Amino acid sequence: MLHDDVVDESSMRRGQASANALWGNQASVLVGDFLFSRAFQLMVRVGNLETLGVLAKASATIAEGEVMQLMDNNNLEIVEQRYFDIVRAKTAALFEAACLVGGMIAKPEASISKALGVYGAAFGTCFQIIDDVLDYAANEQEFGKSVGDDFREGKITLPVIYAYHKGAAHEKQFWERVFAQETLGKNDFAQAQAYLFKHKALEYARSKAAFFGKQAKSALDVFEESDLKTALISLVDFCLGRGY
Repeated sequence: MLHDDVVDESSMRRGQASANALWGNQASVLVGDFLFSRAFQLMVRVGNLETLGVLAKASATIAEGEVMQLMDNNNLEIVEQRYFDIVRAKTAALFEAACLVGGMIAKPEASISKALGVYGAAFGTCFQIIDDVLDYAANEQEFGKSVGDDFREGKITLPVIYAYHKGAAHEKQFWERVFAQETLGKNDFAQAQAYLFKHKALEYARSKAAFFGKQAKSALDVFEESDLKTALISLVDFCLGRGY
């Protein structure tokens, strides 16, 4: 999160000033590096090389996903599959690794660990899609950070991809203009929201999130009914309905 706020130039995190806003990018990057190194020290203590390999691979994949997104900033030619490739790398890989490693440390059957990994990847994808929706639709006070950050940073997320390809020629010209210029006009974000609402792009994105949420729940079918299984299912439901 420390590195993420630096890359995104975010000044708020969960309603509070971000670390980079308070102490600058240098301190945020260095503390982030320290925590990253410390995390690997703790992983080594587990004494399980397989779990260490999973987390090392996830770390590399997350960084790759962030680079992919950075390369595609302001690029309206990207298609849905490219968007999902980025989400799979930068977000879903983290959720997948967390769930997979938890299963591996508990030492159940391999099929159980695999199911948890599938759950994590699908849940992570669901989470990111909803996050991208909220950037255009959230209540700023509840969201805990400024809405429109993705728009201002030139990130081409699923709602934008959908609205752009559904839009008339003059709408496409609007999207091309705002993502080509460095400084946005006063009403550009409001106009972007209007086009998203017009084409029901946010509803479309939520339907995709629900699809991955369903996948996540289905992955848990291998488990018997329990409070823990119910909690994991509830996490998906909360994610789909969250406003922050």
